[in-house]
Amino acid sequence: MSLFYIFVGVTGLFLTLLILLRATTELLARPRIFSVEEVPSAPVAIVFGAGLRRDGQPTTVLRDRVMMAARLYASGKAQKLLMSGDNRFINYNEPQAMREYARSLGVPDEDIISDYAGRSTYETCYRAKAIFGVKEAILITQRFHLPRALYTCHRLGIEARGVAADRHPYQRSAVWFWQLRELLATLNAFWEIHIYRPLPILGDPEPIFPEKKP
Repeated sequence: MSLFYIFVGVTGLFLTLLILLRATTELLARPRIFSVEEVPSAPVAIVFGAGLRRDGQPTTVLRDRVMMAARLYASGKAQKLLMSGDNRFINYNEPQAMREYARSLGVPDEDIISDYAGRSTYETCYRAKAIFGVKEAILITQRFHLPRALYTCHRLGIEARGVAADRHPYQRSAVWFWQLRELLATLNAFWEIHIYRPLPILGDPEPIFPEKKP
């Protein structure tokens, strides 16, 4: 057998694996995705970071996520909003930009919690449970990302439901890129959750709802 056919066979198996994993998360996620009106209430809504523009303002995708979170909060579906994003650099602060935008939409500052080390979906879900004591949450992100986010949070011990934040018709090229990227990201999620199990940046617990002492 020539190297070409071996390459084709291995590539085919790899692509099949990617599609199967993506299909698995999609099937598991479908019963857990709701509209704003139908989603059951939860103590916390987790908003995943999605990048900032050069001027430090949220991207359109991130603005849509924060807007959906503010809508959930206003409707009484969530008591607190956990804004999780990247803050590795001095001039790049996703959680702060998310907080400021949520405040401009009428969310009180005291009901916004910032997670400055949510650099990935895995880290956001892990830290939500380990640092902030989240046991049940509504996840807010775009539809293409919800299956992986729901699977990750569920496997890390959070009873999660999702609401899609697709508030705008995004560019078709961007949507295709996100879908293709999600295939590899889902593979990485299975690797992190079931095999590698990396330990994110942690610290002292900061429970959103401290348990009352008797």
